[in-house]
Amino acid sequence: MADKACRLCRRIVKGNICPACKTTELSKNWKGVLVVLDAESEIAKKAGITAPGRYAITVK
Repeated sequence: MADKACRLCRRIVKGNICPACKTTELSKNWKGVLVVLDAESEIAKKAGITAPGRYAITVK
C-alpha cells in the first residue's frame, strides 16, 4: 500500500485514516518529506507541527 498524506495536517500515513486528526481526507499526490523527532524544534514550529512524525512538504 502506498503512503498517503493527510490534507489537513500533512502527516504521512499508511491506511485510509489519519491517526492524528481522524480524517479520511488523504492524498496520494504529495511531495517532500519532513521527519520531526522533536515537536519543540525550530523547524517544527515554523512548519506548524505539534507532534513527532513524518510529514509531507506539499499536499495536493
